[in-house]
Amino acid sequence: MCSYGEKQGFLKTPSSSFHQQSINGDHSWQIFCKLNGLADEILRYQPPVDLWRKFIYCTSLTGPVLGSVDHMQPQDFARVLSPVSVAHFSQYKLMRLLIEQLKDIDFQIRGDELMNSDDNKLLEPEILLGYECTSVNATKNGVTVTACSTSNGKHATKCFQCSFLVGTDGAGSTVRKLMGIGMSGERDMQKLISIHFLSQELGQYLMNERPGMLFFVFNTEAIGVIVAHDLKQGEFVVQVPFYPPQQKVKDFSSEMCEKLIVNLVGRELADINVMDVKPWVMHAEVAEAFLAGNSRVILAGDAAHRFPPAGGFGMNTGIQDVHNLAWKLASVLKGIAPPSILSTYETERRQIAIFNTALSVQNFKAAMAVPAALGLDPIIASSIHRTINDTFGSILPTDLQRAMLNGIFSIGRMQLSESLLNENNPLGSSRLSKLRQIFEEGKSLQLQFPAEDLGFRYSKGALVSDGDSSSSAPETPTGRRREYIPSSDPGTKLPHMTIRLLSEYSSEGTFSTLDLISGENVEFLLIIAPIKESYQLAQAAFKVAEEFKVPLKVCVMWQEKTSDGIGSSETAVVPWKNFVDVVEAKSCPTSPSWWELCQMTDKGAILVRPDEHIAWRTESEIKNDPFSVLNKAFSAILGLDSYDKISVF
Repeated sequence: MCSYGEKQGFLKTPSSSFHQQSINGDHSWQIFCKLNGLADEILRYQPPVDLWRKFIYCTSLTGPVLGSVDHMQPQDFARVLSPVSVAHFSQYKLMRLLIEQLKDIDFQIRGDELMNSDDNKLLEPEILLGYECTSVNATKNGVTVTACSTSNGKHATKCFQCSFLVGTDGAGSTVRKLMGIGMSGERDMQKLISIHFLSQELGQYLMNERPGMLFFVFNTEAIGVIVAHDLKQGEFVVQVPFYPPQQKVKDFSSEMCEKLIVNLVGRELADINVMDVKPWVMHAEVAEAFLAGNSRVILAGDAAHRFPPAGGFGMNTGIQDVHNLAWKLASVLKGIAPPSILSTYETERRQIAIFNTALSVQNFKAAMAVPAALGLDPIIASSIHRTINDTFGSILPTDLQRAMLNGIFSIGRMQLSESLLNENNPLGSSRLSKLRQIFEEGKSLQLQFPAEDLGFRYSKGALVSDGDSSSSAPETPTGRRREYIPSSDPGTKLPHMTIRLLSEYSSEGTFSTLDLISGENVEFLLIIAPIKESYQLAQAAFKVAEEFKVPLKVCVMWQEKTSDGIGSSETAVVPWKNFVDVVEAKSCPTSPSWWELCQMTDKGAILVRPDEHIAWRTESEIKNDPFSVLNKAFSAILGLDSYDKISVF
């Protein structure tokens, strides 16, 4: 299997991808907890939450504050609905840690050196740096990928054979373009310039006086957003609107960038170090297909969807993509499921991508409500730019057009003058009042979306639906924070509850129900209560899993009040050994039981996929032929029509 990513992008500093601000949601964080200590590494390096929990709106970083929004709420730290909390960690730093993880499991990292002429196979497992995909030829039997590389003036082209190709090569995906897959949605929502710079002086000042993650600055000299990637290291990114062709990237020299930074900060800084300047375009689009070439070519991450950077949906949605895809690909490669199961990847993930696209657009519009309240409607600015392009673009010299554009924008920024924007001025007072209302009602740019992060549901795919179509219809995205409500509906993520081993009932050692899912193997999990009918269901499940060659573990969930004196479920599930007895570890006697949390009774059972999503459930005991019921369930989930072992290749 081959995976093609952005050319060397994962090893670059933020000077290459620094508009990618990484907010690791609870869902992503839960996945990282299973990756060989990755979560601990992130915890070791991420900034303290008090340094990034706020968005601050101000006239300059050292000037008056127009408002601030604290995006963390008490429940975000309680670890009741999730065993972990949201994290803030720059994407390029995360990529470096992931590369180290790959090295730890014996991946070879090859640089820009050219391959030997007879070296047309990857040494598994291996990562090639500096190679660019130039063609993809997919047949029903596999994929041929052609890649080229240039080193020391020498050019080489190589072909690789693989069973599947996963295109994770970013928003401008070469794989997507080569396969002729189009994008649908909103294009060119906004053009921006990102300026990556370092300043220990600014970092120290903000840590002591005004800690935050995003600083939205509005004054008569400049308008922009300063992203604090790391206050301790003094690492920042400035985002400002970009209006080509009147403005050019070369106009943003180091001197011009330093002047812009000083205008946004509100005072001189002695140690500004401009690292790089990059233009980029904001889109809100989803690929029209996630699979191509006889389902041998698969898109994931930004190659499949690109969102406005509002709410951290880009990277987190991409992580969810590969979490969904990994167990399905592994099932195909191991002969557990036919290749047709890969179609459920597109079925499940594309609907989530479309929803998250709409949500990120709503959140972006919420961000634009703040300058609009101050009399700086971004829609008007875009309209002015478009009018100049359409009317004067072919008549006036570019320099004159630039002067005209800058003059108009300079006049517009005068609405931010202290003489106008104050409580004593009727217009200024009205605008400040409207601004406060936006913040108080949570209608500005939001950071946390618990319901969408943990509560998204696959309505169809590799699962057996309850058939309740009303509950499967997603709510219309509003851009406002909604809380996560645990559920055991098929397609939802398995709820978290703190538990401990029944054999260690008196000990202090606890873990999450999510830890019951293997992070290394394709293994399903059946959760039952310790009652006779459920043990019979478990016996039937083991038999079906054995027929289908599907690894299965059974978890027997005991409640505290019934666990005293009970030893083990061993005799109830004999001869099978892959089971675990656990007991609820409630922190409060009034907390709901496991089955109450799942909105079920203990007569039911829950079957969980390797990606922690619920594949099937029964809300009551199965009295007649549980083997046939589970046979149908596994067949539907895996896309099987018989008990025969699948021959994939």
